[in-house]
Amino acid sequence: MKPIDKFKQIRDDYVIRQVKKAKLPDFEDDYFVRRRVTFHGRVQHVGFRLELEQMAVRLELTGWVKNMENGDVQAEIQGYESRIRFLLKFMKSLKRIKIEKMENKPCSPKQNETEFKII
Repeated sequence: MKPIDKFKQIRDDYVIRQVKKAKLPDFEDDYFVRRRVTFHGRVQHVGFRLELEQMAVRLELTGWVKNMENGDVQAEIQGYESRIRFLLKFMKSLKRIKIEKMENKPCSPKQNETEFKII
């Protein structure tokens, strides 16, 4: 295994452990929404997509996340508003990630979506 691949594996294992350890509040299910969020800052090559995907799955959210060519990360996140707010707050709290700006826009929910994935 190449050193870079070993480093990525160590980082990914760390991310997964951190998400599993995070304490989740008791949520009161509120509005069911879908948001398109664009993250600007140091958000690529730091495990950002994996961390967002793992926490979204834990929060029972659906959607996707992907890297953009300009260095941003974009996601569509669907689920209860309070859970999406928690996810975004969680992502902002991470020390190795630096979100300088976050665009958060509503979009139409997708019927029959059952998973959250990295694309």
